[in-house]
Amino acid sequence: MQTVSSSTAGAQPAPRTGTAHAGAAVSAYQGYQIIRRNGAVVSFEPNKIAVALMKAFLAVHGTQGAASASVRETVDGLTESVVRALLRSRPGGGTFHIEDVQDHVELGLMRGGHHEVARAYVLYRERRSQERAKQGVPAMAVEPSLMVTDRGQRVPLDMARLTTLVESACADLGADVKPDPILAETKRNLYDGVPIDEVHKAAILAARTLIEKDPGYTRATARLLLHTIRKEIIGEELLHAEMHTRYAEYFPGFIKKGVQAELLDEKLMQYDMAKLGAALKADRDLQFDYLGLQTLYDRYFLHIEETRIEMPQAFYMRVAMGLALNEIDREARAIEFYEVLSTFDFMSSTPTLFNAGTRRSQLSSCYLTTVADDLDGIYEALKENALLSKFAGGLGNDWTTSPRSS
Repeated sequence: MQTVSSSTAGAQPAPRTGTAHAGAAVSAYQGYQIIRRNGAVVSFEPNKIAVALMKAFLAVHGTQGAASASVRETVDGLTESVVRALLRSRPGGGTFHIEDVQDHVELGLMRGGHHEVARAYVLYRERRSQERAKQGVPAMAVEPSLMVTDRGQRVPLDMARLTTLVESACADLGADVKPDPILAETKRNLYDGVPIDEVHKAAILAARTLIEKDPGYTRATARLLLHTIRKEIIGEELLHAEMHTRYAEYFPGFIKKGVQAELLDEKLMQYDMAKLGAALKADRDLQFDYLGLQTLYDRYFLHIEETRIEMPQAFYMRVAMGLALNEIDREARAIEFYEVLSTFDFMSSTPTLFNAGTRRSQLSSCYLTTVADDLDGIYEALKENALLSKFAGGLGNDWTTSPRSS
């Protein structure tokens, strides 16, 4: 049997034609890396999967297979399927372990019906594993002294705090939602010098992969995402228990910052901020599933130059304040609106969630437009509709034509 490469570390087959294709491939996979068994982190090189697969086929079918067009096509197809499977597991970028990549290769061979090749590949991996054990090469693991990069400084990873974070994310979600699988997968995707933000991202990705096994992990994933959101907005790593007091402290500054950035209506500054801040319920952050919170973060939370300034409960209170601006007892009505929004008993439509309390407080997406039956009237109606669309997040219109003036 010929040797099968142990560096099955890539992603997709090398582009077949043109430097433009090669440049596109490099750009597409810049956010991905491979962790080797010695802990080294290397770039995500697509062609290595194709090379390893070709060697596996040659080990079974002999060197004449290298000249076979059908073998080359089979290898290309298998490589592409392995790449797709890998990228689905890390859609936002990240790291893959060499063992994980080889697991996907093995699975791809089995699913493709190439059982002889798969058997040879499995036997080769086992033989290499035994050789490493005889040589005293330790299994790949995260050392207790793993260093991370935090604010430009190399510091030891605080495993106790990471464990506490994951355990708190799984709290009260049932016996089937456990922190151990999340921690184990997170550790598998760390390497020496990893940025601390990537550590938290690895925890989110680890929890997300478990959602298929138990839907309860969607809440755990959302809570880990909340931790990242808090750090972005407040600038500190805060556990959920600390938010019961921090929400009230953060809220007045959020409104002020939004007004100064000309995002929020300056009339919001007339509210009793201390009263509204005290009404925020941090525990309601725990109601989110992952997809819901990720959607709010991506599309709804206010931001300044791509940095979010709006926490989930502040988001609902900001909407409630915008709705209550013209009420006599504004604070009481705003708190009432907040109560029904933040408990999901009622949810406003997208234009209201986008715009309530802002400088363009457009709260509807459905309009009846009357168009004068002349050229000026038609184009004026189109202009007005375009201006509405600019801030509405999508419109539904019913057009009617007024009679021509005599």
